[in-house]
Amino acid sequence: MLKTNHVYFFDAQEFEDIIVHYLGVGNNQLAKKALKMGLEQHPSNVELMMLQSEIFILDEKFDNAIELLNYIEKLAPLEEEIALQKATIASKMGDHKASIEFLHTALEFTDDPVEIWNLLGMEHLLAEEYEDAEYFFKNCLSDNPEDYPALYNLLYCYEQLKKDDEAIASLNEVLEADPYCEVAWLQLGKLFNKIGKTKEALSAFEYAIISDDTFTGAYIEKGKILEHIGRTNEAIENYEVALNTTEPSAFVFQSIGRCHEKLGNDRLAQKFYLKSVQTEPTNEKGWVSLINHHIQIGNLKKVKYYLSSALDVNSDSFLLWMKSAEIYKALDQNKKALTAYTKALDLGYFEHTFLLDFIDLNLETAQWEEAYQIAKTAYKGYPESEDVKLRLGGCSLVLGHQGESKYLLDPNLVQKDALDLLLRLFSKAEPLLFDHFLSK
Repeated sequence: MLKTNHVYFFDAQEFEDIIVHYLGVGNNQLAKKALKMGLEQHPSNVELMMLQSEIFILDEKFDNAIELLNYIEKLAPLEEEIALQKATIASKMGDHKASIEFLHTALEFTDDPVEIWNLLGMEHLLAEEYEDAEYFFKNCLSDNPEDYPALYNLLYCYEQLKKDDEAIASLNEVLEADPYCEVAWLQLGKLFNKIGKTKEALSAFEYAIISDDTFTGAYIEKGKILEHIGRTNEAIENYEVALNTTEPSAFVFQSIGRCHEKLGNDRLAQKFYLKSVQTEPTNEKGWVSLINHHIQIGNLKKVKYYLSSALDVNSDSFLLWMKSAEIYKALDQNKKALTAYTKALDLGYFEHTFLLDFIDLNLETAQWEEAYQIAKTAYKGYPESEDVKLRLGGCSLVLGHQGESKYLLDPNLVQKDALDLLLRLFSKAEPLLFDHFLSK
């Protein structure tokens, strides 16, 4: 019909099947064309109008969708799908309370409540009403113990509510229904590990592997615990099995490298750290491991080379810029260190210790105005920090901001250890300034 411009008659169900097919494969334009033809032939068909409303929602034309749904409701007041679509609109607009009300309306009409329980759980989750969400996800699991998305969401609720015992009980219920549920064994192992039951955690991961000997996640989690308790060679074995059960993973290569480093196998450590960053060049933690390894063995040339390579592909990583600052500061290359600190700050890194280090390096190089500006920025974020106040006050004193320095530095209130630190930090400033300050 589209190619020839000839119009043929289809019944409404056929149009509906065609539209649903196109929506399913993501071809919304053809879905819209089919819908237009369908409504021209069957203008009062409720199912086709519902599909029109669904397309309005996909296009975020919520007012159009609500207007159409209200019209359809007059024709089919018990239409479950109307309430579900209104719930979707409310959710997309951030009104989770209204969405929940619509879903409860839909629940009254449905013969199959499981999907709506799931939607209710998600809405309560989005509204951070974890106990209500817990109730609906438990219903989903009671109906189908293999509903893994509901299981993950239920475990998330328990995590937020700090209900570890309830989480363990729910996982045991799943395992009673299916003793070979590898996902439940994995999550149970993670929970046991979290509460410090290492032996039970290892057993759970082993049962997960028995249930599915290609279950990559179980090998990785078991490897993590073995590494943590010092059974490093066994950890390597599990990480290597994980590599053989899935696509190469930067995380696993990095973990094997770390294990070899602990065992003193420097060449193997370097080999696997390199594989980690080659597999995933944007894996900044892999680069940091590789750089730290060469710092430890004293290969400065390789340190600089890998730092440069890492920043070439991760120029927006404040973690790598912080590592760069740390390295250049240790090498007394202050200009490069300051550039790295500046880059990290520009990227939004605002951690307290980082800001103090940045200020101190500027003080060490007698860059008073730069130190002052950074200290002002730090003071906005950490107004209660005595360390920041001390530095900002010292900078104000050096730069002649008398009122500000008096407000921040009261000689009668500053403790002796703080005064000693002040004098050390500003050792390159004019001594008479601080002599005058201390004499007050």
